[in-house]
Amino acid sequence: MRAYKQTKRVIQTLLDEQLVPGVSYALIDGPEVDCEVKGDAQWWPEHELLKPHMLYDLASLTKVVGTTTAVMQLVESQQISVDDKLSHYVPEWHDDRVSLRDLLTHTSAIAGYIPNRNQLPADKLKRALLQLPVGDTFEQRDHYTDIGFIFLGYVLEAVYQQPIHQVIQSHVLTPLHMQTATFKPEIANSVPTELTKKGLLRGRVHDPKGAILGEHCGSAGLFASLDDLITFSQWFLSDRDDVLHAKTRDMFETDQTPHRNLGRSLGWNLLASSDNSHLVSFHTGFTGTIIILDRVTKKGLILLTNRVHPSQQNHRFIEWRPSLYRTFLDEVAGR
Repeated sequence: MRAYKQTKRVIQTLLDEQLVPGVSYALIDGPEVDCEVKGDAQWWPEHELLKPHMLYDLASLTKVVGTTTAVMQLVESQQISVDDKLSHYVPEWHDDRVSLRDLLTHTSAIAGYIPNRNQLPADKLKRALLQLPVGDTFEQRDHYTDIGFIFLGYVLEAVYQQPIHQVIQSHVLTPLHMQTATFKPEIANSVPTELTKKGLLRGRVHDPKGAILGEHCGSAGLFASLDDLITFSQWFLSDRDDVLHAKTRDMFETDQTPHRNLGRSLGWNLLASSDNSHLVSFHTGFTGTIIILDRVTKKGLILLTNRVHPSQQNHRFIEWRPSLYRTFLDEVAGR
Protein backbone atom coordinates (compact mmCIF):
# COMPACT_ATOMS: atom_id res chain seq x y z
CA MET A 1 0.00 0.00 0.00
CA ARG A 2 1.22 3.49 -0.82
CA ALA A 3 2.51 5.61 2.08
CA TYR A 4 0.43 8.68 1.08
CA LYS A 5 2.99 10.92 2.77
CA GLN A 6 1.74 14.11 1.15
CA THR A 7 -1.92 13.39 1.93
CA LYS A 8 -1.05 12.70 5.56
CA ARG A 9 0.97 15.91 5.68
CA VAL A 10 -2.02 17.90 4.39
CA ILE A 11 -4.27 16.29 7.02
CA GLN A 12 -1.71 17.07 9.73
CA THR A 13 -2.00 20.79 8.92
CA LEU A 14 -5.57 20.63 10.28
CA LEU A 15 -4.13 19.90 13.70
CA ASP A 16 -1.01 22.04 13.41
CA GLU A 17 -3.05 25.10 12.49
CA GLN A 18 -5.91 24.20 14.88
CA LEU A 19 -8.49 24.15 12.11
CA VAL A 20 -10.23 21.24 13.86
CA PRO A 21 -9.95 19.67 17.33
CA GLY A 22 -9.08 16.20 16.01
CA VAL A 23 -9.12 13.88 13.02
CA SER A 24 -10.06 10.30 12.28
CA TYR A 25 -8.99 9.23 8.81
CA ALA A 26 -8.50 6.14 6.69
CA LEU A 27 -6.68 5.55 3.41
CA ILE A 28 -8.05 2.51 1.60
CA ASP A 29 -6.44 0.39 -1.09
CA GLY A 30 -8.74 -2.55 -1.74
CA PRO A 31 -8.50 -4.78 1.33
CA GLU A 32 -5.67 -2.73 2.86
CA VAL A 33 -6.41 0.14 5.22
CA ASP A 34 -4.12 2.71 6.85
CA CYS A 35 -5.99 4.65 9.53
CA GLU A 36 -5.28 7.01 12.39
CA VAL A 37 -7.20 8.79 15.14
CA LYS A 38 -5.55 11.74 16.86
CA GLY A 39 -6.20 15.08 18.48
CA ASP A 40 -9.09 16.19 20.62
CA ALA A 41 -12.78 15.41 20.68
CA GLN A 42 -13.60 18.86 22.04
CA TRP A 43 -12.02 22.09 23.29
CA TRP A 44 -14.99 23.72 24.99
CA PRO A 45 -16.43 23.90 27.60
CA GLU A 46 -13.66 21.52 28.67
CA HIS A 47 -10.89 19.61 26.97
CA GLU A 48 -11.43 15.97 25.96
CA LEU A 49 -9.16 13.68 23.96
CA LEU A 50 -10.46 11.98 20.84
CA LYS A 51 -10.71 8.22 21.24
CA PRO A 52 -10.94 5.44 18.62
CA HIS A 53 -14.42 4.20 17.67
CA MET A 54 -16.20 7.43 18.63
CA LEU A 55 -19.25 8.35 16.54
CA TYR A 56 -19.34 11.42 14.32
CA ASP A 57 -22.36 13.36 13.13
CA LEU A 58 -21.95 12.56 9.42
CA ALA A 59 -24.26 15.40 8.32
CA SER A 60 -24.75 15.18 4.54
CA LEU A 61 -22.84 11.91 4.19
CA THR A 62 -26.25 10.58 5.29
CA LYS A 63 -27.40 11.44 1.75
CA VAL A 64 -24.99 9.09 -0.01
CA VAL A 65 -24.37 6.38 2.58
CA GLY A 66 -28.04 6.03 3.46
CA THR A 67 -30.66 7.65 1.25
CA THR A 68 -28.99 7.24 -2.15
CA THR A 69 -28.19 3.60 -1.46
CA ALA A 70 -31.78 2.90 -0.38
CA VAL A 71 -33.24 4.68 -3.41
CA MET A 72 -31.03 2.74 -5.81
CA GLN A 73 -32.05 -0.56 -4.23
CA LEU A 74 -35.62 0.22 -5.30
CA VAL A 75 -34.41 1.20 -8.76
CA GLU A 76 -32.59 -2.12 -9.09
CA SER A 77 -35.70 -4.05 -8.06
CA GLN A 78 -37.73 -1.97 -10.56
CA GLN A 79 -40.08 -0.72 -7.86
CA ILE A 80 -39.22 2.85 -8.85
CA SER A 81 -37.31 4.65 -11.62
CA VAL A 82 -35.04 7.65 -11.21
CA ASP A 83 -37.15 9.33 -13.91
CA ASP A 84 -40.40 8.87 -12.01
CA LYS A 85 -42.05 12.10 -10.96
CA LEU A 86 -41.92 13.17 -7.34
CA SER A 87 -45.66 13.91 -7.33
CA HIS A 88 -46.40 10.23 -8.00
CA TYR A 89 -45.09 9.35 -4.53
CA VAL A 90 -45.72 12.63 -2.74
CA PRO A 91 -49.14 13.91 -3.94
CA GLU A 92 -48.80 17.08 -1.84
CA TRP A 93 -46.02 18.21 -4.17
CA HIS A 94 -47.28 20.74 -6.73
CA ASP A 95 -44.94 20.66 -9.75
CA ASP A 96 -45.27 17.62 -12.03
CA ARG A 97 -41.98 18.34 -13.81
CA VAL A 98 -39.71 17.34 -10.92
CA SER A 99 -38.29 13.82 -11.14
CA LEU A 100 -36.32 11.72 -8.68
CA ARG A 101 -33.29 12.27 -10.94
CA ASP A 102 -33.64 16.00 -10.42
CA LEU A 103 -33.60 15.47 -6.65
CA LEU A 104 -30.67 13.04 -6.73
CA THR A 105 -28.55 15.37 -8.90
CA HIS A 106 -29.53 18.66 -7.20
CA THR A 107 -30.97 20.02 -10.45
CA SER A 108 -34.56 20.54 -9.30
CA ALA A 109 -34.07 24.29 -8.58
CA ILE A 110 -36.42 23.97 -5.58
CA ALA A 111 -35.62 26.86 -3.27
CA GLY A 112 -37.15 29.65 -1.28
CA TYR A 113 -37.29 31.43 2.04
CA ILE A 114 -39.26 29.87 4.88
CA PRO A 115 -39.90 32.39 7.70
CA ASN A 116 -38.80 31.14 11.13
CA ARG A 117 -37.84 27.83 9.52
CA ASN A 118 -35.77 26.52 12.41
CA GLN A 119 -38.53 27.23 14.93
CA LEU A 120 -41.32 25.41 13.10
CA PRO A 121 -42.71 22.08 14.33
CA ALA A 122 -42.17 19.09 12.03
CA ASP A 123 -45.60 19.11 10.38
CA LYS A 124 -45.45 22.80 9.51
CA LEU A 125 -41.88 22.53 8.26
CA LYS A 126 -42.84 19.66 5.96
CA ARG A 127 -45.81 21.62 4.64
CA ALA A 128 -43.63 24.68 4.02
CA LEU A 129 -40.98 22.65 2.20
CA LEU A 130 -43.58 21.10 -0.08
CA GLN A 131 -44.86 24.56 -1.01
CA LEU A 132 -41.47 25.87 -2.17
CA PRO A 133 -41.30 26.94 -5.83
CA VAL A 134 -39.19 25.53 -8.64
CA GLY A 135 -36.81 28.18 -9.94
CA ASP A 136 -35.89 29.27 -13.45
CA THR A 137 -32.73 27.14 -13.53
CA PHE A 138 -34.67 23.85 -13.43
CA GLU A 139 -32.43 21.12 -14.95
CA GLN A 140 -30.07 23.83 -16.25
CA ARG A 141 -27.65 23.97 -13.33
CA ASP A 142 -26.96 22.13 -10.11
CA HIS A 143 -27.59 23.86 -6.82
CA TYR A 144 -26.70 21.79 -3.79
CA THR A 145 -29.51 21.61 -1.26
CA ASP A 146 -30.90 19.40 1.50
CA ILE A 147 -34.46 19.74 0.21
CA GLY A 148 -34.19 17.16 -2.55
CA PHE A 149 -32.99 14.49 -0.16
CA ILE A 150 -35.65 15.32 2.38
CA PHE A 151 -38.14 14.71 -0.44
CA LEU A 152 -36.39 11.48 -1.44
CA GLY A 153 -36.88 10.40 2.15
CA TYR A 154 -40.61 10.99 1.71
CA VAL A 155 -40.53 8.84 -1.45
CA LEU A 156 -38.89 5.98 0.45
CA GLU A 157 -41.40 6.36 3.26
CA ALA A 158 -44.26 6.14 0.76
CA VAL A 159 -42.88 2.88 -0.65
CA TYR A 160 -41.90 1.21 2.62
CA GLN A 161 -44.50 2.77 4.91
CA GLN A 162 -41.75 3.36 7.46
CA PRO A 163 -39.76 6.41 8.58
CA ILE A 164 -36.69 6.96 6.40
CA HIS A 165 -34.29 6.35 9.28
CA GLN A 166 -35.80 2.89 9.81
CA VAL A 167 -35.52 2.20 6.09
CA ILE A 168 -31.82 3.09 6.07
CA GLN A 169 -31.15 1.02 9.17
CA SER A 170 -32.93 -2.06 7.81
CA HIS A 171 -31.85 -1.89 4.18
CA VAL A 172 -28.37 -0.35 4.34
CA LEU A 173 -26.67 -0.26 7.74
CA THR A 174 -27.64 -3.72 8.96
CA PRO A 175 -26.96 -5.60 5.67
CA LEU A 176 -23.56 -3.89 5.35
CA HIS A 177 -22.69 -4.76 8.98
CA MET A 178 -22.05 -1.13 9.88
CA GLN A 179 -22.29 -2.22 13.46
CA THR A 180 -22.16 1.09 15.31
CA ALA A 181 -23.79 3.37 12.71
CA THR A 182 -27.03 4.70 14.13
CA PHE A 183 -29.53 7.55 14.22
CA LYS A 184 -29.72 7.25 18.01
CA PRO A 185 -26.14 7.51 19.29
CA GLU A 186 -24.95 7.28 22.86
CA ILE A 187 -24.02 10.76 24.00
CA ALA A 188 -20.83 9.73 25.80
CA ASN A 189 -19.41 8.04 22.68
CA SER A 190 -20.34 10.85 20.27
CA VAL A 191 -17.90 13.50 19.11
CA PRO A 192 -19.35 16.90 20.11
CA THR A 193 -20.20 19.46 17.46
CA GLU A 194 -21.17 23.08 18.08
CA LEU A 195 -21.17 24.94 21.37
CA THR A 196 -24.46 26.83 21.10
CA LYS A 197 -26.24 29.29 23.37
CA LYS A 198 -28.28 26.34 24.62
CA GLY A 199 -25.18 24.27 25.36
CA LEU A 200 -22.92 21.73 23.67
CA LEU A 201 -24.46 19.64 20.89
CA ARG A 202 -23.44 16.06 21.52
CA GLY A 203 -25.20 12.96 20.27
CA ARG A 204 -27.88 15.17 18.67
CA VAL A 205 -27.98 16.04 15.00
CA HIS A 206 -26.36 19.39 14.22
CA ASP A 207 -28.55 20.18 11.20
CA PRO A 208 -31.61 22.23 12.29
CA LYS A 209 -33.97 20.67 9.75
CA GLY A 210 -32.75 17.22 10.76
CA ALA A 211 -33.39 18.05 14.40
CA ILE A 212 -36.97 19.14 13.64
CA LEU A 213 -37.90 16.36 11.20
CA GLY A 214 -36.23 13.64 13.28
CA GLU A 215 -36.65 10.13 11.85
CA HIS A 216 -38.33 11.57 8.76
CA CYS A 217 -35.21 13.38 7.49
CA GLY A 218 -33.35 11.84 4.55
CA SER A 219 -30.64 14.50 4.32
CA ALA A 220 -28.91 14.23 7.71
CA GLY A 221 -28.99 12.50 11.08
CA LEU A 222 -26.69 9.51 10.70
CA PHE A 223 -23.89 8.99 13.23
CA ALA A 224 -21.06 6.56 12.52
CA SER A 225 -17.50 5.69 13.44
CA LEU A 226 -14.47 5.56 11.20
CA ASP A 227 -14.79 1.76 11.33
CA ASP A 228 -18.33 1.97 9.93
CA LEU A 229 -17.25 4.13 7.00
CA ILE A 230 -14.30 1.84 6.26
CA THR A 231 -16.82 -1.01 6.03
CA PHE A 232 -19.04 1.04 3.71
CA SER A 233 -16.13 2.22 1.57
CA GLN A 234 -14.60 -1.21 1.07
CA TRP A 235 -17.99 -2.47 -0.02
CA PHE A 236 -18.47 0.51 -2.35
CA LEU A 237 -15.06 -0.05 -3.96
CA SER A 238 -15.49 -3.80 -4.31
CA ASP A 239 -17.09 -5.88 -7.06
CA ARG A 240 -19.57 -7.47 -4.67
CA ASP A 241 -23.18 -7.58 -5.80
CA ASP A 242 -24.80 -7.48 -2.38
CA VAL A 243 -26.89 -4.51 -1.15
CA LEU A 244 -26.34 -2.89 -4.57
CA HIS A 245 -24.96 -4.42 -7.75
CA ALA A 246 -21.43 -3.42 -8.70
CA LYS A 247 -22.76 -2.03 -12.01
CA THR A 248 -25.06 0.29 -10.08
CA ARG A 249 -22.12 1.57 -8.06
CA ASP A 250 -20.26 2.14 -11.35
CA MET A 251 -23.05 4.60 -12.25
CA PHE A 252 -22.06 6.74 -9.28
CA GLU A 253 -18.90 7.72 -11.17
CA THR A 254 -20.73 9.01 -14.24
CA ASP A 255 -22.60 12.25 -14.91
CA GLN A 256 -26.28 11.50 -14.27
CA THR A 257 -27.71 15.02 -14.49
CA PRO A 258 -30.71 15.33 -16.85
CA HIS A 259 -28.62 16.48 -19.83
CA ARG A 260 -25.40 14.73 -18.68
CA ASN A 261 -23.54 18.03 -18.63
CA LEU A 262 -23.29 19.27 -15.02
CA GLY A 263 -20.80 16.87 -13.45
CA ARG A 264 -22.98 15.32 -10.76
CA SER A 265 -24.01 11.75 -10.30
CA LEU A 266 -26.91 10.15 -8.45
CA GLY A 267 -26.40 11.45 -4.94
CA TRP A 268 -22.64 11.66 -5.32
CA ASN A 269 -20.56 14.59 -6.49
CA LEU A 270 -17.71 13.94 -8.93
CA LEU A 271 -14.02 14.76 -9.12
CA ALA A 272 -11.78 14.19 -12.12
CA SER A 273 -8.86 11.84 -11.54
CA SER A 274 -5.45 13.51 -11.76
CA ASP A 275 -4.83 12.14 -15.23
CA ASN A 276 -8.42 12.97 -16.33
CA SER A 277 -8.98 9.33 -17.31
CA HIS A 278 -12.09 8.85 -15.20
CA LEU A 279 -14.37 10.38 -12.58
CA VAL A 280 -14.28 9.72 -8.85
CA SER A 281 -17.18 9.75 -6.37
CA PHE A 282 -16.97 12.09 -3.41
CA HIS A 283 -19.13 13.88 -0.87
CA THR A 284 -18.76 16.17 2.11
CA GLY A 285 -20.73 16.92 5.25
CA PHE A 286 -21.26 20.30 6.91
CA THR A 287 -19.84 19.09 10.22
CA GLY A 288 -16.44 18.39 8.64
CA THR A 289 -16.75 14.97 7.03
CA ILE A 290 -15.29 13.91 3.65
CA ILE A 291 -15.33 10.70 1.65
CA ILE A 292 -13.59 10.14 -1.72
CA LEU A 293 -14.01 6.77 -3.44
CA ASP A 294 -12.38 5.73 -6.72
CA ARG A 295 -13.89 2.51 -8.07
CA VAL A 296 -11.42 2.36 -10.97
CA THR A 297 -8.31 2.19 -8.76
CA LYS A 298 -10.14 0.70 -5.72
CA LYS A 299 -8.70 3.45 -3.55
CA GLY A 300 -10.46 5.75 -1.10
CA LEU A 301 -10.07 8.38 1.57
CA ILE A 302 -12.27 8.99 4.61
CA LEU A 303 -11.75 12.04 6.80
CA LEU A 304 -13.92 12.68 9.84
CA THR A 305 -13.64 15.88 11.87
CA ASN A 306 -15.91 18.10 13.91
CA ARG A 307 -14.92 21.32 12.17
CA VAL A 308 -18.03 23.05 13.61
CA HIS A 309 -16.59 22.85 17.13
CA PRO A 310 -16.74 25.17 18.92
CA SER A 311 -18.36 27.27 16.15
CA GLN A 312 -19.61 26.58 12.63
CA GLN A 313 -17.97 29.82 11.49
CA ASN A 314 -14.88 27.85 10.48
CA HIS A 315 -14.37 28.92 6.90
CA ARG A 316 -10.68 28.05 6.89
CA PHE A 317 -11.58 24.36 6.83
CA ILE A 318 -13.74 24.91 3.73
CA GLU A 319 -10.86 26.72 2.04
CA TRP A 320 -8.49 23.88 3.00
CA ARG A 321 -10.55 21.03 1.49
CA PRO A 322 -9.50 21.37 -2.20
CA SER A 323 -5.85 20.88 -1.23
CA LEU A 324 -6.79 17.50 0.24
CA TYR A 325 -8.68 16.45 -2.89
CA ARG A 326 -5.82 17.39 -5.21
CA THR A 327 -3.10 15.86 -3.08
CA PHE A 328 -4.89 12.56 -2.55
CA LEU A 329 -5.84 12.11 -6.20
CA ASP A 330 -2.28 13.02 -7.29
CA GLU A 331 -0.89 10.33 -5.00
CA VAL A 332 -3.45 7.81 -6.24
CA ALA A 333 -2.13 8.52 -9.74
CA GLY A 334 1.45 8.06 -8.51
CA ARG A 335 2.39 11.69 -8.87
